Amino acid sequence: MITAAGMILICAAIIAIAFAVGRVIKGPTDVERIVALDLLFAAAIALCLASALLTNDTVFLDVALGLALVGFISTMGWARLVNPNTTNEAIEEQE
Repeated sequence: MITAAGMILICAAIIAIAFAVGRVIKGPTDVERIVALDLLFAAAIALCLASALLTNDTVFLDVALGLALVGFISTMGWARLVNPNTTNEAIEEQE
């Protein structure tokens, strides 16, 4: 049962990677490319989880946690780079 779940997870991650790479290449805006890169991080996390399931080794869970942290920080960095006017002063001026 765990083997089947791992294989389904790997197939879903490969499909997600294919769609994300297509969006990174084709994406007309930078925001769509950033979301696609975030999807690539999510697919990499899914592959780490599938590896942990199939090998019964918990070191892949640590790698998945590290990837999640790096993915979150990088998404926040790219969002700030795309829209640099998101400071507290700009938000207060809008109110």
